[in-house]
Amino acid sequence: MDIRASITHLRRPNFNGVQQAKGEMKVLQMEKGSDVTRLLIVDDHPLVRTGIRALITMEDDLDVSGEAEDHREALDAIAKDMPDMVLVDISLKNSNGLNLLKEITQTYPDLTTLAVSMHDEYAYAIRCLKAGAKGYIMKQEGTEKILEAIRTVLNGKTYLSSMMTQAAVDQLGAGKSPAGASPVEALSNRELELFQLTGQGKEISEIAEIMNISPRTVEVHRSHIKKKLGLRTSTDIFQMAYEWLRSSGMQP
Repeated sequence: MDIRASITHLRRPNFNGVQQAKGEMKVLQMEKGSDVTRLLIVDDHPLVRTGIRALITMEDDLDVSGEAEDHREALDAIAKDMPDMVLVDISLKNSNGLNLLKEITQTYPDLTTLAVSMHDEYAYAIRCLKAGAKGYIMKQEGTEKILEAIRTVLNGKTYLSSMMTQAAVDQLGAGKSPAGASPVEALSNRELELFQLTGQGKEISEIAEIMNISPRTVEVHRSHIKKKLGLRTSTDIFQMAYEWLRSSGMQP
């Protein structure tokens, strides 16, 4: 099962709702000793955060130091609680997980990060590794795989799911795209962020505010996107971005 189902299936007996689940998890946390690895969960979906918390709390040697839904909350939580590891979603509330990964790496170079996302691995995995993450796991993977990714990264190794082979990593590192790679892999990080926001139906003014750029710069990025993806109009960008989000499980 994936992490979205974990909150109702990880521990069946007494979970009659999110609040009750949180109550039981809090008891489990209180019973743990101090010799545990503490993780911060950064995701803009409360139910997903609760599911991941449930998954982690069931492990004797793992615990959750806190939760955050955006870039600023994440940095504040890190400064306050100093977790051992941070799980970062790529799509955050009014921010971008790639930028957060970069800032965490620059500010806390010894802090381990793992990207956990629903987005196309071929489009994001290498970007996340370059931004400083030690691994990438898709939310569609089973709960056992999520734990495997966490433990692999904590042991100092790089984790990529079975969908991304070492051969593909080598090809991407050499500037080539592996078979099956998404066309959007050709976009820069900023272009990909704008592409995603366009697929979510954001207007130019909204995109400019979220990305902290001018509307004119938005238009320039759109021009580059059209050229790279062989598109002709802004409507074409929206349609392709919408379908890409939908196929990735991220319904706009």
